[in-house]
Amino acid sequence: MKSSSRLSAASAAAALAFAFGPPAAAQSLPQPATPAPAIAAPQDLPYPGALQLSVDATDLTHGIFAVRERVPIQAAGPITLLYPKWLPGNHSPTGPIDKLAGLTITANGQPVAWRRDPVDVYAFHVDAPAGASALDLVFQFLSPVSAREGRVVMTPAMLNVEWNAVVLYPAGYFARQIPVEASVRLPDGFSYATALETASAADGSASFKPTPLDTLVDSPLIAGRNFKRFELDPGGPERVSLDVIADRPDELAATPDQIAAHKALVQQAYRLFGSHHYGHYDFLLSLSDKMGGAGLEHHQSSEDGTTPRYFIDWDKTVAGRDLLAHEFTHSWNGKFRRPADLWTPNFNVPMRDGLLWVYEGQTQYWGYVLAARSGLMTRQETLDAIAETAATYDHRVGRSWRPLEDTTNDPIIAMRRPLSWLSWQRSEDYYSEGQLVWLDADTLIRQLSGGRRSLDDFARGFFGVHDGSLVTDTYTFDEVVAALNAVQPYDWAGFLRQRLEGHGPGAPLDGLARGGYRLVYTDVETDFMKSAEGFRGGTDLLFSIGANVGKDGVLGQVLWDGPAFKAGLTEGTQIVAVNGDAYDPDGLKDAIKAARTSAAPIALLVKDKNQYRTVTVDYHDGLRYPHLERIADQPARLDDILAAKR
Repeated sequence: MKSSSRLSAASAAAALAFAFGPPAAAQSLPQPATPAPAIAAPQDLPYPGALQLSVDATDLTHGIFAVRERVPIQAAGPITLLYPKWLPGNHSPTGPIDKLAGLTITANGQPVAWRRDPVDVYAFHVDAPAGASALDLVFQFLSPVSAREGRVVMTPAMLNVEWNAVVLYPAGYFARQIPVEASVRLPDGFSYATALETASAADGSASFKPTPLDTLVDSPLIAGRNFKRFELDPGGPERVSLDVIADRPDELAATPDQIAAHKALVQQAYRLFGSHHYGHYDFLLSLSDKMGGAGLEHHQSSEDGTTPRYFIDWDKTVAGRDLLAHEFTHSWNGKFRRPADLWTPNFNVPMRDGLLWVYEGQTQYWGYVLAARSGLMTRQETLDAIAETAATYDHRVGRSWRPLEDTTNDPIIAMRRPLSWLSWQRSEDYYSEGQLVWLDADTLIRQLSGGRRSLDDFARGFFGVHDGSLVTDTYTFDEVVAALNAVQPYDWAGFLRQRLEGHGPGAPLDGLARGGYRLVYTDVETDFMKSAEGFRGGTDLLFSIGANVGKDGVLGQVLWDGPAFKAGLTEGTQIVAVNGDAYDPDGLKDAIKAARTSAAPIALLVKDKNQYRTVTVDYHDGLRYPHLERIADQPARLDDILAAKR
């Protein structure tokens, strides 16, 4: 038997060898591929010469930006050209490389071949020929022609030039060391605005004074057929302008009171920070439902895109009215003062996002506060906005497995792609949960100091330094803690770590209670939530049946483990009928109200991937909308926070 067993084993080995080839000893094992060509690391050395960049933005029909660029070189040999990858404000490697097309390179009129790096597809390797003093580049930026391809930045009425999308630059240098002479040609009848300094302008073309590459990328341009500029601080320390483009001329009709609120925003920011960090500042505001919306910070400007009804339906657009306050705050928090691991020497060195709960979270906080202090939002509107934020993050059940600090990785992980289960997966919660953390800190400082100090003092001491400087000043976690302790001694490191690394339960709502309010729910929807529904285009039932319902009854967010979730509903499912009646938003709300006094569940006929089925939602608590309710025996610190500074 033993001999037979050995024979069987040998036969089996022979069969395996026949099936899979010779033994390993006779066959080489796989080895790594040849390394990709080296890409020079950035050095803080002056680039020899200035890039000449010319952008033709006149092809409104096709949405094509035609680019010509001259890159001076000193000697023949290898050079690597980079397309910006890691974009400030995006906190992620989102440079639109897929939309660069038609790249050809010549030197002295002769073609020069390029090779894309096989590992870093944002890099192009070129062998500059002998005798050449420059490389001449021609290419196009094929901007999205529909929202499914990305943000639309060119329409028949307006356009937005983001310089990172239309430039290649030499590797091996800090971006601040590469000078660029940029120009743009615009469609007939278009006016433009940018933080760049104009050198000359005529016949639809504008040339700008030489500027470092990092400043160029940080200074986008908007242009439009319907344009109006409002000066927001005449006689102030520096010019501050609200530069508006719109789909139609009548959408530029701002009232004096509306402009007064924008002027007050500038003054309230100065009173908060006690400084400025720009030679002049331009709010680049586009009012359009054709060009994509925007909210992107820059040191001396901001790209702000919102509804075309911003001015003419002022009472209905409150949900978007913290936008300009948020982006203006970024001139201090994010652009002037920046987390050390978010500053990079050029646009192809990876960023690290660990302190976004300061960069974005505290900016979100000041955005609401400054909107209230300036009159862009009323006190009640701001309280209602904070109530919705508190309720939203109190329902973030994903906190049980994923701490707030880890969401700072989301710009890289998710890149703002849609998520099926937002409340469980979490997504960039450092913004608005970060806002609640800073409200907590502000009210705690006020309580501990007997009202003598506040987070305003932190803002002035931390962001208000070096008045007038445009040079970025970086910071670390320990420096944030030290600055808080300078305002009010406390275990701020422990305070922050508990909120950044903890798992709840529930959102950090101590700041509300300490501020004199508690989160409650009623069946009455606030005007702020109605406005937010208008922006989102749907019906917000997140705090009742656990779902948002978009146009035509299509579900948006579905709360993890909420009533709709338990009924088997998912994002993208369409509600066709409610209790036997064709779907409409009011009918669904009526059914939710009726279920409060009935044991019967809500019956929904739904369409899911071309399949129809009936589901029952076993929910009986009626409509629930968040509000802040005053705590009678607690000081109204939140009211003090929102009051204008005199």
